Amino acid sequence: MTDTQDSPKPDRKRGSGVRLVYDLLREEILDLDLAPGSIVDEVQLADRFGMSRTPIREALVRLAGEGLIVTLPNRSTMVAPIDFANLAAFFDAMVLMYRVTTRLAAEHRSDADLARLEALQADFAETVHAGDDLAMIAANRDFHAAIAAAGRNPYYIALFSRLLDEGRRILRMYYYTSFQPASPHPYILEHEAILVAIAARDVDLCDRLARDHAEKIVHQIKSMIAPEPRHEISI
Repeated sequence: MTDTQDSPKPDRKRGSGVRLVYDLLREEILDLDLAPGSIVDEVQLADRFGMSRTPIREALVRLAGEGLIVTLPNRSTMVAPIDFANLAAFFDAMVLMYRVTTRLAAEHRSDADLARLEALQADFAETVHAGDDLAMIAANRDFHAAIAAAGRNPYYIALFSRLLDEGRRILRMYYYTSFQPASPHPYILEHEAILVAIAARDVDLCDRLARDHAEKIVHQIKSMIAPEPRHEISI
């Protein structure tokens, strides 16, 4: 018997392998290290992570449930493409969910929720001041996901998280050329105003602030995707 056969494999707690694969692949998908439309091969992933295909498959199923992985007719899997054809519907849903989740947070938030939101806002501000656009996009997503969590509606939380993840991929694709670090950055001020309104349980103000904030983000994404250069033509 060889030394390899004699040596026991590292003991993993049940589910820890799935979690490891899920966490790493999820970040790689959201950061576009795994590009939209790229094939995801179970055998290659098993070799990469040094584990059987079972936890790999379970992690991919979980990612598929979040819309980040899709299964093709030939049973192979790939990173979900970004659905540019339905961006208008995506933007409508995004703005609506910004408003709904922020309203609910004002109604149902706890002191612990406020403390978490303040910590996440501090993280966001730090990434902005550092000019780290990749970290800023992720921190912005986490801040708004936490607002949804404070609203206590699990269906809204799941839907908004999915929209935020898709928005993170779109921003990751286009944000480099448009990022202009400024102090104070407008989004920092907008987040702080939203926090004050949530703390005051001012539902109507939360609605207005969230709508304006979301519309500004949508406008920015649209301008990044299609700048629409104008040319004066003399006739």
